[in-house]
Amino acid sequence: MRITDDRYTRDRLRLDLALRLIRHEARTCTIRDWTGLSDDRIRKLYKSYVEHAKDSRIRRHRGKAPRQAAYFLRNAELRLQAANLASFMCQLGLIAGTAPAPGGSLEQLRWAESFCQAYEAFLQEHRKPQIGFEHACFLRRALERQRELCLDDCAGCGALVVVPPFASRPGACAFCD
Repeated sequence: MRITDDRYTRDRLRLDLALRLIRHEARTCTIRDWTGLSDDRIRKLYKSYVEHAKDSRIRRHRGKAPRQAAYFLRNAELRLQAANLASFMCQLGLIAGTAPAPGGSLEQLRWAESFCQAYEAFLQEHRKPQIGFEHACFLRRALERQRELCLDDCAGCGALVVVPPFASRPGACAFCD
């Protein structure tokens, strides 16, 4: 048996994705839902590969995940970052369609990898990102449901903006202001 055999592909993807999510400071429940790994296995991965690393500044967040859409509308910088992150998610098709059912299927793992790719592209664009991984997850869900937030374009330059769904069309984006 070789570790590169197809029957091990899903298990390797699960573990690699779990470590990637841990490094993004995702909550245990998010990692569990996206990978299908048990809470105990996630804790063991953290202790084995992350906790004792010399340059590890990764925190484990506890409690409920963010659930307030107003967070993304607090100031111009957050609105700009939310729009930028949403554009990366749109480019990878993460908002247009619904996410696959949780549980660690191969389709779910590929979708989660795409989400991580969008978030990592966002992190490269911003020196001091104000949107953490769990907030990014909430932003995607909110934009998908369109009850709390939706996408529109700036009347001035046509840039993508994140707005409340029943608000009037934005006069200008953060750049045009």
